[in-house]
Amino acid sequence: MKLKRILKWSIRAILLALILALLAGFIAYWRSTNDCDRKTALVNPMKAIRYCEYGSPDDVLKIEHVEKPVPNDNQILVRVRAVSLRFFDGGMLRGGIGRLIFGLRKPKNTCPGSDFSGTVEAVGRNVTEFKPGDEVFGVRAGALSEYICVRLAGAMVSKPGNVSFEQAASIPTALVALQGLRDTGRLQAGQKVLINGASGGVGTFAVQIAKTFGAEVTGVCSTRNLDLVRSVGADHVIDYTKEDYTKGDQRYDVIYDLVNNHSFAERRRVLKPGGICVLAGIGGSGMHDETLSRVAGVFTASLRSKFSNEKFVSFGVDINKKDLGILRDLTESGKIMPALTKTYPLTETAAAYNYLETGHVQGKIAITVD
Repeated sequence: MKLKRILKWSIRAILLALILALLAGFIAYWRSTNDCDRKTALVNPMKAIRYCEYGSPDDVLKIEHVEKPVPNDNQILVRVRAVSLRFFDGGMLRGGIGRLIFGLRKPKNTCPGSDFSGTVEAVGRNVTEFKPGDEVFGVRAGALSEYICVRLAGAMVSKPGNVSFEQAASIPTALVALQGLRDTGRLQAGQKVLINGASGGVGTFAVQIAKTFGAEVTGVCSTRNLDLVRSVGADHVIDYTKEDYTKGDQRYDVIYDLVNNHSFAERRRVLKPGGICVLAGIGGSGMHDETLSRVAGVFTASLRSKFSNEKFVSFGVDINKKDLGILRDLTESGKIMPALTKTYPLTETAAAYNYLETGHVQGKIAITVD
């Protein structure tokens, strides 16, 4: 009788917890909103890209006039010149599972884009690091607008003088490559590294950064991207439409995997004993037929590697000034260069996002903010 009573109350408690969770989720969903419906008179208007609802780029992205921001004592006002797109930007527009981060019912931040370059317009009274006229680049949410305010402690550094604004806006993407190879892969000079997905925005940077570490680099890409991957410094290039790298004889100290389209056993086979597979991506932007299976593959590979000598490790990117400064120095010295392949004007932002969502973007794409 005592066991039955315990089971009965346990079931009731679980049901109550489920009901409360559903109620909390329902309330959170309907309270999730943004300021799009708030109408105020504009004193100093500026142009910005906005999306007030989730949906396709053509349906939700609009150029609107909003109030120009005013920097406080610890902020820098930047005139944005260019913004580059990252793989997750398309997913932000569509919602999907991203609603858990960006807003359940409506997007909380209605201005997309984060990786920017521009010119300092004005500074707060406590800012001494920058002055009006300085050319800068960095990361700040809501960058697709004519002006943004960046915190003094924010992720922004001076722009390399040997690249355009569009190229400079592409540089923050390299944080994923730098930290994945340096901190997670622990790549060393003389080691062999394979980069799966070497022709994309992160991949082209990963090839170049691996070379600065003194590694022997093999890039994996499609036929049409072979020349691009060679041009950024890969020692060897594998055309995945003709050859499966997991069936070859070569063994690697590090696999930097931006696609995750092979099984745990297949990748482990081509790792040297004690090697590391850095789980850096799932291939392309937006949702595709294989997206969920590849996400699941990341988790299962990480779990299975706990019981093997070869490690499969995912990581989170730390957006910070120090590493942006390292990337700036590498760019100024010519050791890395953004593989910018396409630019769009602000009026064609939707077209840029549509191209991003194809999942087959070569190098980086950027939007010029005139």
